Amino acid sequence: MSRRSNKKIFNYIGWILLYLYILLLSYFLFISDRYGKDPVSGQYNLHLFKEIMRFIVYRERIGVKSFAVNIFGNIAAFMPYGFLLPLLNRVYRKFYIILILSVLFSLAVETAQFLLKVGVFDVDDIILNSLGGILGYLVFRACFSIYERMKKRRK
Repeated sequence: MSRRSNKKIFNYIGWILLYLYILLLSYFLFISDRYGKDPVSGQYNLHLFKEIMRFIVYRERIGVKSFAVNIFGNIAAFMPYGFLLPLLNRVYRKFYIILILSVLFSLAVETAQFLLKVGVFDVDDIILNSLGGILGYLVFRACFSIYERMKKRRK
């Protein structure tokens, strides 16, 4: 197989992974009773760090699992977004582009949850989700840097 056809297959697999990621994220955010759909829907939080601080202060009462799911789950859920976009297209390999796209994507998700009445619009979730997108991008940069060094050594 030629190098060009390998690149095409790799790109095709990347797009499939992105679509699967979007489907899974949509399921968990809009359908799943366990992680996404909130019985107290149609509400919103516009106070920065209000919910994050509540989860930190009351982590003992809320429980470790709820704390981890809310804080780390929001971050982890958006890491694939920040990782896959720069993998699929060079245009997305700049930090500020991933930052902007992560904020916009998270804002769209939070707005959809609010409008569809399946969740709470929460600015803290936008912060955590965007942080996840950025961390995913940083993982991509680290992996890409290792790949580039290995490619140079082979030459």
